[in-house]
Amino acid sequence: MLIIGLTLFGVGEAFLIASGVGVSPWTVLADGIAKLMGWSIGFSTLVVSSCVLLLWYPLRQIPGIGTVLNILIVAFVIEVAHPQLPQFENQALQIMEAFIGVLITGIGGGIYLIANLGPGPRDGLMTGLQKYSNLPLAAVRTAIEVFVVTLGWVLGGVAGVGTLLFAFGIGPSISMSMYVFSNYVFPTGPPTKLT
Repeated sequence: MLIIGLTLFGVGEAFLIASGVGVSPWTVLADGIAKLMGWSIGFSTLVVSSCVLLLWYPLRQIPGIGTVLNILIVAFVIEVAHPQLPQFENQALQIMEAFIGVLITGIGGGIYLIANLGPGPRDGLMTGLQKYSNLPLAAVRTAIEVFVVTLGWVLGGVAGVGTLLFAFGIGPSISMSMYVFSNYVFPTGPPTKLT
């Protein structure tokens, strides 16, 4: 479940990158750093995720196997999938590709969350900062997202329509995925062993 969810999450991110009309907030940052350093987007994603994980230590957050696999699998899948995807010139097709990316990312995120094997590095940073600051979770999440988009955009990352689609579409997409998988695919919980 974890590996399937993370793989789909990475594929969705790759669709957003290939669309060229904006990516998720953290990928805006990874894109900006990739351009600045001359790195690939997959490697930059790996570095950003690893640095975010280092911020867990002072916040006393504890990673799980899902946290580590999140860093490795998502970066690897972006690295492999992104070059294989079409990059359209037509803006309507670009926006459609970004929309598909948001849906796939949401489906993967829902599956990943159902596996419940540790939060992703960004989610752990959010919950750690919320505990430290005592601010509402929504305020902490919004502040983080605005900060990383702004920093990424200043560094040359692509923010645009795709970023807005992600901001407004990822919540409903994950919610729908979790509802379908927890109620219809695994109504008694995910399998614990192969049968």
